[in-house]
Amino acid sequence: MKKIVLIGDSIRMGYDKYVKAALDGVAEVYYPAENCKFSQYTLRYLHDWKRKGEWPDDVDLVHWNTGLWDVAELFGDEPLSSPEHYAEMLRRIDRRIRMLFPKAKVIFATCTAIREEGYKPPFYRHNATIERYNAVALETLKDTDTLINDLYAHTVNVPAECCSDKTHYNTPAGAAYMGGKVLSVICKALEISAAEVNVENFELENYSADNIGQ
Repeated sequence: MKKIVLIGDSIRMGYDKYVKAALDGVAEVYYPAENCKFSQYTLRYLHDWKRKGEWPDDVDLVHWNTGLWDVAELFGDEPLSSPEHYAEMLRRIDRRIRMLFPKAKVIFATCTAIREEGYKPPFYRHNATIERYNAVALETLKDTDTLINDLYAHTVNVPAECCSDKTHYNTPAGAAYMGGKVLSVICKALEISAAEVNVENFELENYSADNIGQ
């Protein structure tokens, strides 16, 4: 049976259980119980999540994302992480993943689009900034064998019923929309098939509002 690790912020928390359900009997799917937040936070805690979750060394694939916390703007200030810092963190996370899971294929998912009209002072995100940081990510990872899952393009024109707020897709329809895209790249990379998930009866992972975050 294949072994898969999902790493990421609250966007990942909206589809992780869907991916796990679709791959039941085909792959063991692991992910942290918390929001992986900033790129630097991911770098700091990745090995702890592996240890606490008892994730195996022989993972076949790691699908990861980070960036929406890095691009956040508070009180009219610059994004919380500079593009240079973001690039450095991505390089180090990529190395850390390969150290912890030496046989794994690696997939990086770009930051998703947001609905800018829903943001109010003092907290902002802008799609133009997200696009800029996604470009930084692609440039940073271009010389690795990391595969790219373009979740930004997938969410620019996302159906309204998939959205739970200005940022997230934490609805059954959203889980299917996002999880389906993630499954497509994972299944292609590992040459496996996923089962259909009954969205009408599907319940999202039981995360609290406190640990999902913004």
